[in-house]
Amino acid sequence: MVLLKTLWITCIYFKFNGSRCIFLVLYVDDILFATSDEVLLKNTKEFLSKNFEIKDIGEASYVIDINIHRDRFKMTLYMSHKVYIERVLKKFKLSECKANATLIVKDDKFNLSQYLKNT
Repeated sequence: MVLLKTLWITCIYFKFNGSRCIFLVLYVDDILFATSDEVLLKNTKEFLSKNFEIKDIGEASYVIDINIHRDRFKMTLYMSHKVYIERVLKKFKLSECKANATLIVKDDKFNLSQYLKNT
């Protein structure tokens, strides 16, 4: 039985079963599951536990320097690299630098007159 197919990135695997799908993201000895189907998640974990020693530590809140917050009521998922960014700023002695608002927002449209020109 083939459980998963691999994407071009060797640490991400996926399985489609009709309209259901599950993604597995591997990082060293950790697996992050992403699916909207709890039955498929349960079945995948059972399959893996029969073949490997696994420990389910529950829903992810932090992985690879990314904070994850899920609001099931609002059906939203927030991801933040704040801790990583703060560590990089500290490393380069920029911890006290002033933050600035992002000048580009989602769905902004640009034309050629807005690009910087090399003169």
